[in-house]
Amino acid sequence: MMHMTFYWSKEVTLLINSWRTNSWLSYSLSLLACFIVSVFYQYLENYRIRLKLLQCPKPSPSEIEAPLLRSKVAGKFQALRFAGALFFGVNSAIGYLLMLAIMSFNGGVFVAIVFGLAIGYLVFRSDDEDVIVSVENPCACA
Repeated sequence: MMHMTFYWSKEVTLLINSWRTNSWLSYSLSLLACFIVSVFYQYLENYRIRLKLLQCPKPSPSEIEAPLLRSKVAGKFQALRFAGALFFGVNSAIGYLLMLAIMSFNGGVFVAIVFGLAIGYLVFRSDDEDVIVSVENPCACA
């Protein structure tokens, strides 16, 4: 039976039926895996934002004066756009898997993932460049 409220136990099923913990060692390793994946999520998000900053060219003075008259080459394939889309897809998948792991309603899993996201943000994304991209979605699953 799936729990519908938070519980604290070493016995938890994460994401798939074969990922079950029944000892303190397996539970601790699962929490460590959740923590590492959460930190990795923030690392990928930082890398994706940096790619996005590289992709955006600096506007020329004429584009600032007349932003609707920008010239774009039709059909121009940009490797940075493709890489950004790939990173967005992988990062979204990891975010949704983290969300599903939290939906196990195990308190330890919740704390490990939130703590991993916070540590990852502190290490990888708390610099001043994050202020530049203020339109980014702070949701962990987008």
